[in-house]
Amino acid sequence: MNDRVQRLSDEERRRLLESAHFGRKAPASGKKGMVICSHPLATRAGVDVLKAGGNAADAALAASICQTVVEPHMTGITGVLSMLHFDAATGETTYVNGSAARPAAALERFRLADVATGRGVAVPGFWAGFEAAHARHGQASRQAVMAAAIGYARDGFEIHPFLWGEMFTEYAKAGRTPQGREIFARNNVMLRPGDLLVQERAADTLTALLEEGSDFFYRGAFAKELVDVVQAAGGVLTLEDMERYEARWQPPAEGSYRGYKVLGSPPPDHGGSHLIEILNMVELLDLQKLGPPTDSAETLFHMARIANQVYLDGFRQHDPATHELPLELILSKDYARMRLELMQMDQKVDAGPAPPPAGSNHVTAVDADGNIATVLHSCMSLPWSNGLFAGGVTVVAAGAHYLRVMPGPGDRISAYVCPNIVFDGERPILASGSPSGSLLQNILHNTTNMLDFGIPIGESIDRPSFGGAPYTGPQGTLLIEVDLDEQVRTAAAERGIAWSVVSPWNWELGSFEGIFLDADGTAHARGDPRRNAMALAV
Repeated sequence: MNDRVQRLSDEERRRLLESAHFGRKAPASGKKGMVICSHPLATRAGVDVLKAGGNAADAALAASICQTVVEPHMTGITGVLSMLHFDAATGETTYVNGSAARPAAALERFRLADVATGRGVAVPGFWAGFEAAHARHGQASRQAVMAAAIGYARDGFEIHPFLWGEMFTEYAKAGRTPQGREIFARNNVMLRPGDLLVQERAADTLTALLEEGSDFFYRGAFAKELVDVVQAAGGVLTLEDMERYEARWQPPAEGSYRGYKVLGSPPPDHGGSHLIEILNMVELLDLQKLGPPTDSAETLFHMARIANQVYLDGFRQHDPATHELPLELILSKDYARMRLELMQMDQKVDAGPAPPPAGSNHVTAVDADGNIATVLHSCMSLPWSNGLFAGGVTVVAAGAHYLRVMPGPGDRISAYVCPNIVFDGERPILASGSPSGSLLQNILHNTTNMLDFGIPIGESIDRPSFGGAPYTGPQGTLLIEVDLDEQVRTAAAERGIAWSVVSPWNWELGSFEGIFLDADGTAHARGDPRRNAMALAV
């Protein structure tokens, strides 16, 4: 293959960045490969790798590591990366967990305030997941996969409005250290929208990763700097924790929905198994009679409370490597029937505590041979939660997830992420995922729109949405977009849901990074209006 990925001209980069906006996006279709994620430059990076001869895994990883540079408010190399991969030649679907792990040291009385300190820093899994996924599934060189990320870090790119908005909101943290001000300010004044964001230290770090890999990240100079920064801020991360970390290969969680096979991320990345749990209960509803959630208060009510009940039940699910988890029972149809019957005793919807703040990305890619890679990577919290930097990159506060399920020493966090693939027989027809604390609802309504009602993916994505507990506003309420028919949402509220009505295409309600595949292999996608997403075909 051709390992040379052509660099974009300044004009082409700026043209793509004009598409980094909220609102309706252009659809994409094609048979030679496709990438969708929440930033146009990252999507283009993935497509360029496909054009140079890379496969779906290469493209998804290229987009993912590019996003650590162009979307530092949503992700970072000190965060997490997990991939669900379908190999068209063998029919095998694999899952690699590159999620964060708790350090071995004690963390007594961990509380929300600790997320803003070094105590909220977990052992990062992003690079281990990236390296393992590329070694097993990739065919392009690591240089080709990382070229765009290093180029945008070294040479810069124009700050798009979403990034600037998060910089403005969180600058009290992001600008607290010399490294943070070096990145996001000039002469102690924060950069403006359209200014060039250059990240020289990050470029050096990524270049060292390209050349040295895990020897640099987990055992070398980067590991030492990261540990020193975290411990100086009160954290317990050690070099031994870093050296001990390994990516974990697991069989996907498996279920079915109305005859379709559904594969998803397995616990402790339990968004995929949660999706199967939800679909098992939704399958018991007569959706053909009721209609989609945008049209039916009954469907909206049931989907909202089922998704939230599954989310709340997930608070009891620890890392199955050290805590027994009866996954076969949890994913069974009998258990779904019993749960749905028990829910009829109390019609009130309990939103529960708000999920960890929304900060994450999802990427889905397919190639001309039919391989699929769908990846969740994330900062696992609000951007720059602790204001710490090492090697020119943010130090991610993945310990925000300790507040949901506290892992044992050395265990993986229980992460609310959901790479998934739906199959018609053995043929994949839909691969998707979403960022945000509302990812399950986003994936649920888009998946059922397509499978139950035949709604095209582009139309489904633009329909009004609903989601999990808000991060601000009254506790115990769910979010719903104002454009969802008022009579429908009012009728659902009368059944027992307290809604917080939010803007149309609200970014806290996720971003459906999905690709629908026709029987002839034609791929269809459209960027979600709730983020800066773009879908591009080769």
